[in-house]
Amino acid sequence: MRTEKSPPPLRALQAHNPVGLDRGMEPRWHAAVAILATALIYFALPSTIALGPKWLPFALTVPLEAVTMLARKVGRHTVNRVMGYLVSGILTAFVMASVCLLIMGIVNHSEESGPLLKSALMLWVSNILIFAIWYWRLDAGGPNARDKNACHTDGAFLFPQMQYQIAGTAWSPQFIDYLFIAFNTATAFSPTDVPILSRWAKILVMLQSIISLSIVLLLAGRAVNIM
Repeated sequence: MRTEKSPPPLRALQAHNPVGLDRGMEPRWHAAVAILATALIYFALPSTIALGPKWLPFALTVPLEAVTMLARKVGRHTVNRVMGYLVSGILTAFVMASVCLLIMGIVNHSEESGPLLKSALMLWVSNILIFAIWYWRLDAGGPNARDKNACHTDGAFLFPQMQYQIAGTAWSPQFIDYLFIAFNTATAFSPTDVPILSRWAKILVMLQSIISLSIVLLLAGRAVNIM
């Protein structure tokens, strides 16, 4: 009696695939758009919860991101990785500072309800974008390291596609996959269908959940007080 064989695991297939087979280089423009969007969101925040001039994150990160992209284009991958960490770190510092100022404003009742809700929503979105960028930059050594593999078999997150490979394809996560993790973490306070394997990823996911939960709970408490 003939039975159908299940597809071989990705790890076994990768051993027989030359580097780069059936997949191109991972696109970077998704992450660049997320960085630009985070910097632009900062413009819309009230001055009371902005760390310094509201144009400062944009002025710092956009030129650095241009250098990051240029470094990748000329093959300076170490410079590209370090500059990418620097850009992400700068944006993270500004967003986290504004989250702290927002929380202080809610606790001290120093913010009006309209600007408060607007600020919380923008920082909640920034929280998603920032952590998606970090997940994308750190998982499996980052995009430069992932480009060297024919398919993705090891990393901090266990994507469903990593279990089996569809015939004729070689799957690897892209920025949208990490954005999905960050969105689920901010809304459901868990990564849903993507288990977390690495300790650093668990710490980042917990931190993102705490920030998102703090914004939601403090807003709910302020809404009750207003009513």
